[in-house]
Amino acid sequence: MTFDSLDLTKTYSYADYLQWTFEERLELIRGKIFPMSPAPARRHQRQSAILFNSLFNFLADDPCHVYAAPFDVRLTPRRAERDHKIHTVVQPDVCVICDLDKLDDKGCVGAPDLIVEILSPGNTRKEMKDKFEVYEENGVKEYWLVEPNDKIVLAYVLNEQGRYFGLKPFTEGELLTSVALPGFSMEVSAIFKD
Repeated sequence: MTFDSLDLTKTYSYADYLQWTFEERLELIRGKIFPMSPAPARRHQRQSAILFNSLFNFLADDPCHVYAAPFDVRLTPRRAERDHKIHTVVQPDVCVICDLDKLDDKGCVGAPDLIVEILSPGNTRKEMKDKFEVYEENGVKEYWLVEPNDKIVLAYVLNEQGRYFGLKPFTEGELLTSVALPGFSMEVSAIFKD
């Protein structure tokens, strides 16, 4: 099967996703295919590496694990035991998982504690609408959107009603902190160094 032979109007599951062997990268959101760019831009990769490194160092003596894309995160409102019940498979730029029972050899099943997505030309709607909605409905505790052009980080935290509320944007000259990872902080400016 080739990517071009997929019916983009059809709903797919993680079981389908596992059968695909083509080179194109994609994500499934509620069973719909979202193609990914072949390789992110250099600036995007550097920002991802800086965030990953800061989180990795912070979590060095912590039971939480941090992962960077490509890393499959399978989301479902309730933990599905069978691959055909999972219809959302995403590859966040960076994610932190503190419940290690959610990890298996294929990635993560269930909501990470923190997900970071870096906006790139062409992915803004997917990150700010489609992923925002599935991250919220699946219980991702904290979601950061990194906006490279304005050099800001938008942070959303899940409230007791299971809805995201936005914190004040983190801008250059400020410290980025986390509700899901108490004690974590880093200079926002460090993310955007060239």
